[in-house]
Amino acid sequence: MSGNVAVTGTSVTSRVLSLLGTFDAGHRRLTLTEMAGRAGLPVPTAYRLVRELAEWGALVRLPSGEYMVGQRMWDLGLLAPVQSGLRQVASPFLHDLYAATLATVHLAEREDEQVLYLDRISGQASVPVVSRIGARLPLHATGVGKVLLAYAPADVRRRVLAGGLARITPYTITRPEQLRDQLRRVRLDGYARTSEEMSLGACSLAVPVTGAKGEVIASVGVVVGSFAGSRPRLVSALRTAADGISQRISAPSFTQ
Repeated sequence: MSGNVAVTGTSVTSRVLSLLGTFDAGHRRLTLTEMAGRAGLPVPTAYRLVRELAEWGALVRLPSGEYMVGQRMWDLGLLAPVQSGLRQVASPFLHDLYAATLATVHLAEREDEQVLYLDRISGQASVPVVSRIGARLPLHATGVGKVLLAYAPADVRRRVLAGGLARITPYTITRPEQLRDQLRRVRLDGYARTSEEMSLGACSLAVPVTGAKGEVIASVGVVVGSFAGSRPRLVSALRTAADGISQRISAPSFTQ
């Protein structure tokens, strides 16, 4: 999201939603004045509503005076059917994966043209990992993202490839034809890999998680400092975890 997100209604609810909508991946911290401007609201009105949102826990005021989205919003988001059901089902398999690899473990799904991280278990090794639960990162620069992009609808792939691939590190894939080849390889091999494309010193592997109809609904990944001959073992552990999650989700007893 970029630019202002002007209020589209006059009710209190529409104004509150406009204030919350001022936050996005590029605007994680905002001053009251910035929020008011992006929401198209007078500062006094924004001040009153923001104060109430902060008291409720939807926003947090930092020592700098800026505001961030509060934990209360994430707690509510976790109640969404797909995320709560998927995270609950995946949890034991993610812990098994961590025990087998001691690597940082991720569970993610695609949200529009970004990766949404649903769960994370931090690995033992000191590896620079920028993800966190609730974070949204580019599809083209992450292992889980490449899996989700490879199996996304064709129109999503077209938009991502045509939208300009941001260079995050010197190793980020920014040429559409190169990324297109990688996505074909993901579908052929059944897993994706990255090497320092999201953060220097971090490599990742990821595999798809499928739903009852065989559709890819999520991705499980690990982040390590280097593969150093361990790629086959890591891919095998990932597939074991993903197969377990997929089977549980596809079971008739599964309810979101």
